Amino acid sequence: MSSRRRLDRAYKNARVVPFDDRSRLILFSDCHRGDNSFADEFANNRNIYYHALNHYYQQGFDYFELGDGDELWENLSFESIFEAHKNVYTLLRKFHLENRLYMIWGNHDMVYKDPEYVEAHLSSYFEPIDGRDKELFEGIRYEEGIVLRHEQTGQELFLCHGHQADWWNYTFWRWSRFLVRILWKPLQVWGIADPTSPARNYKELIRIEKRIKKWILSKDMLPVIVGHTHRPRFPEPGDIPLFNDGSCVHPRSITGLEIENGRISLIKWQIATTDDGVLRVVRVLLEGPQKLADYAKRSGR
Repeated sequence: MSSRRRLDRAYKNARVVPFDDRSRLILFSDCHRGDNSFADEFANNRNIYYHALNHYYQQGFDYFELGDGDELWENLSFESIFEAHKNVYTLLRKFHLENRLYMIWGNHDMVYKDPEYVEAHLSSYFEPIDGRDKELFEGIRYEEGIVLRHEQTGQELFLCHGHQADWWNYTFWRWSRFLVRILWKPLQVWGIADPTSPARNYKELIRIEKRIKKWILSKDMLPVIVGHTHRPRFPEPGDIPLFNDGSCVHPRSITGLEIENGRISLIKWQIATTDDGVLRVVRVLLEGPQKLADYAKRSGR
């Protein structure tokens, strides 16, 4: 199956989520939450991520995670990841209980495309202090794609992980997972990166972006937001509207996309030092805010 057909299928089957100019949305992807071992890239940024996540919860944002939230290639089970970052999942649960949590699966957590797997592993967790199971993400849904549709204008934004344009990591993800667990995870401890990852292979990254751009042109300039390559993208109005929220495993920072007041912005959260030597987590505006109306509209599917 070609990348175009995979993207077509994801768009056709996407969950539709209505929004308007009053909506407040934060989009992150590629957290790669691990088990807090030396190979857990998320561990370096977990305090930054938790602070940002708490900010968005307090400010009433809906949370959208565009795939590869959990690192289930390097790790055998969700349980070890949950124990390593329990405070993060406790906060995500608050979003879930208020119907403000939207999750998309990527290639590193592709097992979540199976609703039975999700129910078995994410619905509850065992609390040793109480000696019983407690609810976690009961009834949660993972999607391959989500369409944000503006209730007044009908404009659509298509959200997916982006690995639909990556033949190897979509079709043969089980082989990739095997190689990462057996070969690349041990080498990663020594600083040797997986060359099959588009985040570390510039030529493959460009090929993936070109395939998605070609698909966008076939859909009359439908704005698309992805992750997967870890490279933030924020197009100018009139350019091919391919956005990328980056990742949460950049060195000492995380990036994401905010949608608020009918505008979209690319932001970064990082640690900064004040004049008196105090370390603080701060939000930095990288691009925007830009009116969504300045990008191509699409009414109806």
